[in-house]
Amino acid sequence: MGLFSKILDVLGFGSEAQASEATPAGTPATTTAAPPATAIAVVDVVTRLEELAAKHAEKLNWKVSIVDLLKLLDLDSSLTARKALATELGCPAEKMGDSAQMNMWLHKTVLQKLAANGGNVPAELLD
Repeated sequence: MGLFSKILDVLGFGSEAQASEATPAGTPATTTAAPPATAIAVVDVVTRLEELAAKHAEKLNWKVSIVDLLKLLDLDSSLTARKALATELGCPAEKMGDSAQMNMWLHKTVLQKLAANGGNVPAELLD
């Protein structure tokens, strides 16, 4: 399981979001009938993170910091883990050499991917 899948899991996206990520497009169905359409459950990311922040011993600024976001989710926030997550999400090579640029890209991309997977993320956090 990749680090982004762990982020989805901790935030309560469940196996549906992970399954949609893991199943390649065009994979043949095992049955002849089309599976019933399933609505994507919306996860209120901000509310969930604010609840976690209220219980956390440290004051974490998850809205701007990928390190704080990962700490809040009780996930590895080390440089090695962040580089692995950046690689997993396709960070451009020129940003990988500068940890500040990588971190800014990573924070924005994680929030965008959460929104793409059904997370309710305000527009101001996606810019």
